Amino acid sequence: MSSGRLLQFSDVHFGVEHKRACAAALDYAHADPTDLILITGDVTQKGLPDEFRAAGEWIRAMPEPSFVVVGNHDVPYYSALDRLFWPWRAFEAATGHPAHDGQFRSDTLMVRGVTTARGWQARLNWSKGVIDLDQTRRAATALRQAPPGTLRILACHHPLIEMIGTPMTGDVKRGDRAAVIFAEAGVDLIMTGHTHIPFALPIDLSDRCSYAVGCGTLSHRERGAPPSFNEVVWTSREIVVTVIQWTGSVLERGQTWRLPRRQDTRHAETAPDPQAAGVLETAAT
Repeated sequence: MSSGRLLQFSDVHFGVEHKRACAAALDYAHADPTDLILITGDVTQKGLPDEFRAAGEWIRAMPEPSFVVVGNHDVPYYSALDRLFWPWRAFEAATGHPAHDGQFRSDTLMVRGVTTARGWQARLNWSKGVIDLDQTRRAATALRQAPPGTLRILACHHPLIEMIGTPMTGDVKRGDRAAVIFAEAGVDLIMTGHTHIPFALPIDLSDRCSYAVGCGTLSHRERGAPPSFNEVVWTSREIVVTVIQWTGSVLERGQTWRLPRRQDTRHAETAPDPQAAGVLETAAT
């Protein structure tokens, strides 16, 4: 089985970003080898050109590889036409990452992105989440094909299931149904932002070896917790999530969760489909 390390950042909200914490986070990211820099949305505050420019520069200054998903604040706030017809054009141009069906894959890790934010929706609060079940099934199918031992991550902005104790909700339409699909596909982590509060909890579905991992913010939009990001280290036996928080002058290690890792990825519910795996191997050669 595989082992590795990734850093998760979220809700940096360039425009109201915590500049010293962001600079310290860059230094931390470059200090040790990392398998992936994962950023789970809300890279800007109001989707303004200057905010996207600053966000893009910060992302490009991170070590490679990186993977970025879109958040509800990454819609151009003041442009109704962009919201309706091109909600993610500025995000994609600034970050270099697609808003839909993005994927990262290495020898030890596979990440698939799903968009839970919308430019507009048929309810008053557009900041809440929506998930498309067709996109969910495509992501779950792709993750299910990862070789046994690969850490499988679904990345989106809104928590699919509401977390007790967070200061706000994602209220994701069809989120519960999507969480079941991902758990049954053997996804290890569903990694999100939006609440600005870090957490790592088992999802009470399937074999309870799928976990919801939420990330704090690196902005001044704090909701009862200091600016922070997550460090995720995994081995064949467990996944360790540690909050790296900004004290006002330095970064320090905060709360840690130790999550037992699913051991049998070969049984019928979670094993890669042999025929699809053969296709992937043929394509690789």
